[in-house]
Amino acid sequence: MFDKSQLAAFGLFDARVPRYTSYPPSPQFGNAITNAQHAEWIRGIPPGSAISLYIHVPFCRRLCWFCACRTQGTQSDAPVRAYLDVLKTELALLKRQLPEGITLSRLHWGGGTPTLLSPGMIADLAGAIHDVAPLGQGGEFSVEIDPNEIDRPRLDALAAAGLNRASIGVQDFDPEIQKSIGRMQSYELTRDTVAMIRDCGITSLNTDILFGLPHQSRSKITESVQKLLSLNPDRVALYGYAHVPWVAKRQQLIPADALPSPEERLELFETARKLFMWDNYAEIGIDHFASFSDPLTIAQKTGRLRRNFQGYTDDQADVLIGVGASSISRFPQGYTQNAPATSAHAARVREGGFSTTRGHRFSDDDRLRGRVIEALMCDFEVASDELCDRFGVTRDRLDALFAQVNAKFDGHLSHGPEGLSIPQGLRPLTRVIARAFDAYDLSKAGHSSAI
Repeated sequence: MFDKSQLAAFGLFDARVPRYTSYPPSPQFGNAITNAQHAEWIRGIPPGSAISLYIHVPFCRRLCWFCACRTQGTQSDAPVRAYLDVLKTELALLKRQLPEGITLSRLHWGGGTPTLLSPGMIADLAGAIHDVAPLGQGGEFSVEIDPNEIDRPRLDALAAAGLNRASIGVQDFDPEIQKSIGRMQSYELTRDTVAMIRDCGITSLNTDILFGLPHQSRSKITESVQKLLSLNPDRVALYGYAHVPWVAKRQQLIPADALPSPEERLELFETARKLFMWDNYAEIGIDHFASFSDPLTIAQKTGRLRRNFQGYTDDQADVLIGVGASSISRFPQGYTQNAPATSAHAARVREGGFSTTRGHRFSDDDRLRGRVIEALMCDFEVASDELCDRFGVTRDRLDALFAQVNAKFDGHLSHGPEGLSIPQGLRPLTRVIARAFDAYDLSKAGHSSAI
């Protein structure tokens, strides 16, 4: 067990910090990046490259209260069909800008609820994507699947489109907790969905489970994790629920007085973490677990683990292009983000251009600090030799930076000629330590608790 008093002294229980799925975090994006810049960066991708593609489907049949994603509810297929037409137009525009020979290393459909698309819509969207770029050899096509919004015809359509990794959000199996977050999803429904997925020949399964939910206790999360383990997922993301009602208005429906304290959140995390470890899962970064044969585990062992907007990944592509409202793209030069509202996004795309409204161009300092933060988040250590070779930074500057950060933690980090590392007992502080390398103003809203 961790030393709570030491963790508390360094701010674990009261700090609000970014998740560092990007650097700088998205609240730091500005309005200087335009459609023209987005298109220029696409055209600058080297011909024959493998890139990642993210497709955002923002619609849900019902809005879960805990979710802070850009989503909207609909009981009709009419807005979904209209949005699909916009996606196809955007994909055609992307195709015109992409250099020759591009393939996809990763294709992910997120949301919202991508599986509310009908089988015909799924085939239509998949065909439009394939017309832009095919999935490369060894590429992964993953989709977020809602057990409440899936059936065999839709799964068959996804399998026919090449789906080879499914992702299911569990959150928690306890009925009282599900009711308090507006997400009813029984274990039996989830179990049957997993069986149906595997019966379709889709063998790789990702799952998400949350800690820090209202009414959650150690006994309840133990039961939920054990039920989850019975499904034999290949990967599990153990995310901390971020209660940010000033960002996501629907979270005002969640009983804040039933939320666990920061200290209790740590206990919930540790309880779940131990169960995954006891069941022979490898610990990946700060909040993921994977089977020992999973590519994510192999990437960690070989120093190829990376972090992006979907969390931890083994994807080595330098470019991630986001398609759809609010989607974020990452290029070697910086980030771009589409208009967040579906109406604004659609209007811009129908006018014949991308809907880029925000973004950020990397400085040399961004690249250095971003790599330090990614290395700490992935490997809990950062090597001085790599940074010197990759960024041309002097060892004296690195040592001074590492010493400055180490001093903020009373010298408890491991700092030497080889670099900086986080001891096992301080790893719950990883995001707090990463924050110490962040050069931007962190007062902007939207950050979650450090545990």
